[in-house]
Amino acid sequence: MRAVIQRVSQAKVAVDGSVVGAIGPGLLILLGVGRGDDSVDVDYLTAKIANLRIFEDENDKMNRSLLDVAGQALIVSQFTLWGDCRKGRRPSFGEAAPPETAEKLYLEFIDKMEKLGVKTATGRFGAMMQVHLVNDGPVTLILDSRNK
Repeated sequence: MRAVIQRVSQAKVAVDGSVVGAIGPGLLILLGVGRGDDSVDVDYLTAKIANLRIFEDENDKMNRSLLDVAGQALIVSQFTLWGDCRKGRRPSFGEAAPPETAEKLYLEFIDKMEKLGVKTATGRFGAMMQVHLVNDGPVTLILDSRNK
C-alpha cells in the first residue's frame, strides 16, 4: 500500500464540479492499494500516518502528529501510485490491486483513521476527481507499507 501525504492548510475534492470532501488543516492522503495488500498494510499505514510528527510545535520544529494537532484527513483513492513507467511511454498498472479489493481496503483505511480519532473526508472511489489543496510548508512525503 502506498500513500503520498501532503500537509495542507486546506484541501477539497470535487466530482463533476461538486465538492464531495473538504478539510481544514491536516493531511491530504493519496492512497494506492497494490496486489497482495491486506489489513496488515492498512494497520501499518494508518498508525504511521496518524502519529507521524510532521506538524510544528511551539519552537517551529516538526514534532507534533496529526493526532496531536487534531488535524483532519482528506483521503483520496489513487491507483496510479502503482504505475510502472520503466518500460515504454505508457504506465503499466499491473501491480495495482483489482478494484473490488482496492475499494475494500480503501474503506477499511478510512474506518481505521476514524477509529484513531482523525476526522476524515473522502473522495469518491473510482471517480474522476479534481483535487484542490494548499500545501503547507510545503511538506510532502511518500510512504510504502512494503518498506517497513
